Amino acid sequence: MLTALFARREVLLLVAMGLLLAVITSRFPAFAAPSNLANVFNDTAILIILALGQTAVILTRSIDLSVAANLALTGMVVAMLNEAHPALPLALLVLIAAGMGFLLGAFNGLLVWKLGMPPIVVTLGTLTIYRGMAFVISGGGWVNAHEMTPVFLETPRQLVAGLPVLTWAALTVIVAATVLFTRTTLGRAFYATGGNPTAAVYAGVDVGRTRFLAFCLSGMLAGLSGYLWVARYAVAYVDIAAGFELDVVAACVIGGVSIAGGIGSVGGAVLGALFLGLIKNALPVVNVSPFFQMAISGAVIIAAVAINARAERRKGRIILRPTHAAGAAR
Repeated sequence: MLTALFARREVLLLVAMGLLLAVITSRFPAFAAPSNLANVFNDTAILIILALGQTAVILTRSIDLSVAANLALTGMVVAMLNEAHPALPLALLVLIAAGMGFLLGAFNGLLVWKLGMPPIVVTLGTLTIYRGMAFVISGGGWVNAHEMTPVFLETPRQLVAGLPVLTWAALTVIVAATVLFTRTTLGRAFYATGGNPTAAVYAGVDVGRTRFLAFCLSGMLAGLSGYLWVARYAVAYVDIAAGFELDVVAACVIGGVSIAGGIGSVGGAVLGALFLGLIKNALPVVNVSPFFQMAISGAVIIAAVAINARAERRKGRIILRPTHAAGAAR
């Protein structure tokens, strides 16, 4: 039973995070203070939100490499709207960000669904398109903190029950994703589509439509993150979150979400994001150079992929192993 427990990716990640914390706190005890750990979670909140959207896409045997470009474009649009029309309610701006992100994700999904194009090719293309659109609408300029309204900037930082709104946003998305993936027909369709698309069709699942909806969800969460990112860092420019899509995919892979589809969980994706966030916050504390930090992060990703591949091969051997009854029949 203990062996089975430690075979779960979530448990392994918790143990790894505990060991990392123990090493860091042996030199810097303040790092493990509850307030600092809450800050680590807050720093990782946007990555968690994006990773949960990416999880839905990867579960369906697809991938969305345009999430960071989606974030940059939607963030730029709402920042420019806030600058040009400061009287617009914040709730409307957030809805615009999420709605625009949804449409950008839907565009990806339609190309994959209706034209049968490979998701990696589609989203590599739209990554460039969305970054280019952000440049065109902004003219390559920036929207700085003094050009945005205080409400726009300060809302993600405001404390509610002792935690920032940004943290509450991530917690809300975690709860909603858990319900979606485990308690709804669409959530089951995500797993069925990635696990065995042919069998899913025979079970009545519309595989193309399911992938389309996964891209819509990923895009909507990227749009929401566009506002959160711009407000948190108080600046909007074309290259915000450049390369962040790789961190998003890495968080999913580290959390046990299989690139082959059909395997993964909300808890795993969240812990994968937190593990990356912990590394990024902990390594500078012990004076590890930024370049070595990248090497460590890369090594963690490769190790996670190797563990995933090994686990999937082991499951395959078990499935193909003949039963005692079959052996006796021979």
